[in-house]
Amino acid sequence: MSATWNYVRRAAATAALAGFATAASAQLFVTDPVFRLGPIEGSDPIVGIPLPGATPAEYRAHMLWNLRSGLNVAALQCQFSPYLRTVDTYNAVINNHSRELAAAYTALEGYFRRVGGRGGAGNFDRYSTQTYNNFSTLQAQYAFCQTAARIGKEALAAPRGELARFASERMRELRDSLIPTPDRYAFDRSPLRLSPISVTSRGRDCRSLPRSERRECERNR
Repeated sequence: MSATWNYVRRAAATAALAGFATAASAQLFVTDPVFRLGPIEGSDPIVGIPLPGATPAEYRAHMLWNLRSGLNVAALQCQFSPYLRTVDTYNAVINNHSRELAAAYTALEGYFRRVGGRGGAGNFDRYSTQTYNNFSTLQAQYAFCQTAARIGKEALAAPRGELARFASERMRELRDSLIPTPDRYAFDRSPLRLSPISVTSRGRDCRSLPRSERRECERNR
């Protein structure tokens, strides 16, 4: 098993260990952001890095590898909210769909060996690293995390052998979640700030107050 697939396994283990250190968090949105839906082909530029000359089988593998990478990034970046369970979901998806993911790995490795010759292994590693980086987001982190969490749970429920088909149906939504959404959807996580309330003495009889307070009372009438 080569370095890239071993990295996938190590990343899953790292995410699992790091997940124990997170603090509790609530639902991220009052109303979920709405993203575009609809299936796309593996050759669609929205999927990820272009693969010139790829076969249909290699494009399917490309689609699946991008889905796996997105869920991996979510497992590592979304641990601020254990509610989302991105770590557990990612590890479960890897285990439940291990055969299809291994086949996708083999297909992509074959593609880069075919088009890159001796440099194919290095090109595959660079492709994988860049694919991870393309799912990293800061401005749209909440939307990405919640979307990836939902997609990951549905991917776990997908029948074995059909994860690539599932990926083609959800990749558009996953990619669109990386685009920042209006802040009106999110809770305000800033500390509650209370402004002092000015209470005037209008309508009060200042003569009933002690002499030390009477002058201030009359000034505020």
